Amino acid sequence: MSADSPVAVRRPQRADARRNFDALLSAARAAFAEQGTEASLEDIARRAGVGIGTLYRNFPTRQDLFETVYIGEIEQLCQTADDVASRPPWDALVSWLHRFVAYTATKRAIYEALNRDSSMFRHCREEIYRVGEPLLARAQAAGAVRTDVTFDDTLRMISGLTAGGFVDAAQRDRVLRVALDGLRRQ
Repeated sequence: MSADSPVAVRRPQRADARRNFDALLSAARAAFAEQGTEASLEDIARRAGVGIGTLYRNFPTRQDLFETVYIGEIEQLCQTADDVASRPPWDALVSWLHRFVAYTATKRAIYEALNRDSSMFRHCREEIYRVGEPLLARAQAAGAVRTDVTFDDTLRMISGLTAGGFVDAAQRDRVLRVALDGLRRQ
């Protein structure tokens, strides 16, 4: 996320505490994806290899955990945009959209628990547009993507495709390829 963003994951300073924090986020992300927002906090702590007290020290409420997982996903999405920026325009956009698909899986798992009217949610959405719009614009300028498509159109298309879930990763990738072919300039 941008350095001036008011929303960011605040990781502990000590290395051991940071490892526990990151393990909890990873475990929570997996548990929420598998079980939804009702995933057991005890199970999350166990998956992370820490005690329940460590979970509560880092995330005093379930809502704190939901929001931190969500913000972490946005940070990874933003980092991916930076990581792919030097690739050819089409490849950069496609790589970022693949990461966006992974983000939508986590978002779908905790969407109902998030306050979509909050400033946190609004800032996260702004960050997605801040990093994604230039990737689309660059691909359009290079002649790789249709010019009659907006970034919002693209996100809605990908979000709609991923809303129902897939039988397996192969089906997800196949459907995504078909959608991405629709973005290509003919």
